[in-house]
Amino acid sequence: MNTFMFNHKNVKYTLVSNIFIDKFMTSARGQYVKVYLLGLRYCMSGELGVNSASIADALHILEDDVMNAWNYWSDEGVIKMNSLDDSGTYSIEFLDLDNAPRQDSTDTAILSKLKDNSIKGMMKEIEQLLARPLSNKEMTMYLSWQKDFDFSPELILLLMQYSVSKGKRDYRYIEKIAIAWHDAKIKSVDDAQAFIKAHEDKWLNIKKILNYLGIKTSEVMKPQEQMLDKWISVYKFPLDIIYKACDICFERLNKAEFKYIDGILNNWFKNDLRTIEDIEKKDKLKGNFKKKNYYGNNNNTSTDSFNNYEQRSYDFSELEKKLLGWDNDD
Repeated sequence: MNTFMFNHKNVKYTLVSNIFIDKFMTSARGQYVKVYLLGLRYCMSGELGVNSASIADALHILEDDVMNAWNYWSDEGVIKMNSLDDSGTYSIEFLDLDNAPRQDSTDTAILSKLKDNSIKGMMKEIEQLLARPLSNKEMTMYLSWQKDFDFSPELILLLMQYSVSKGKRDYRYIEKIAIAWHDAKIKSVDDAQAFIKAHEDKWLNIKKILNYLGIKTSEVMKPQEQMLDKWISVYKFPLDIIYKACDICFERLNKAEFKYIDGILNNWFKNDLRTIEDIEKKDKLKGNFKKKNYYGNNNNTSTDSFNNYEQRSYDFSELEKKLLGWDNDD
């Protein structure tokens, strides 16, 4: 839950700038306008601060919409919002809109682009997907993707459809997806569909592995996510191989330990073990070698073995190989 601290004036009425009504209100979501007006009322009446839950309850909206509204108005230059700490406390300053920079040049550039029917149609479809009008900032961002990323209107619409299907409508999240697609050198709808499928397939497999380990997706940290991605995307191990490594980890440690599982899979990858049959064959050879080695060395056991044990200095990399069962390179 977030808390918003107002730079208050303590008056008995709420003044709303005509510039806000004429220029900003008409293109904003109704929920965002409600948040602005209620926040302005709190500020004018001398409230020191209010939390997002109180605003959401008063307006019958979601708490996420409260935060999205403040971010929107900050981006539009209507308020100044600063984070005060790491616990979600922000200062909110309502700016004098009489001194707001004019957007005439931006508006003119957008209107010029909207003369292109394909771009105009794209903007209308995006508004339908988001179920709200687009701000000038958003339209400028979409137009920049065409210029900077060489995205076609069809590709931008696919990106928007994908984002909305994930329940993501905030333009900051959508922009991150666009940058990721650009970094992946996506230039066409076919490229994007292949990228989405690979991404979805990878996450489906990650969820299966986590479920096998009894771990929730929300509990996975970045280093663990990187290991999972390596097993699937770099090593390209099928799930039965990864499950086998998990089983060995459980048998030896009685718990899920990502680094241990990663060590097992690293060794299998280095030894080019790609199937369960390959692993079982390696285990069988290892077992035969140990049995032979035991009978060959048993008669040479020193009576001073205890002292040798106490004084031995271990090579931990070799010890790791022994624990993993790959102490002999057969």
